[in-house]
Amino acid sequence: MKLYTKDHEWIAIDGDVATFGITTYAQEQLGDVVFVELPDVGKKLVKGGEAGVVESVKAASEVYAPLDGEVIEANRRLTDDPGLVNLQPETDGWFVKIRLAPGTDTSELLDEAAYEAFVQTL
Repeated sequence: MKLYTKDHEWIAIDGDVATFGITTYAQEQLGDVVFVELPDVGKKLVKGGEAGVVESVKAASEVYAPLDGEVIEANRRLTDDPGLVNLQPETDGWFVKIRLAPGTDTSELLDEAAYEAFVQTL
């Protein structure tokens, strides 16, 4: 199941694990990504709290945790090759995998159609 936030992050949920990163729209707005800072494994993320930083030729922007959980993997390929975010923001350019906190509420997340409709209002 792939969902989206109004902060332009995508989330792929598989059981109690969620993988997330920035959307294609966010990458297009940022321009060429040149640096990505990711949290360490074991860090507890709180929905809406900082989960990393992405810097592009245009700006630096925080990446927010879309859900509560504990970091179980960070995409360290982005440290050496942040350009993966430019090429494949919603696949190989993923940022973090978290183990979801028990009882995590996904009701505020958008499905693809709702996210696309939201982007059209911007």
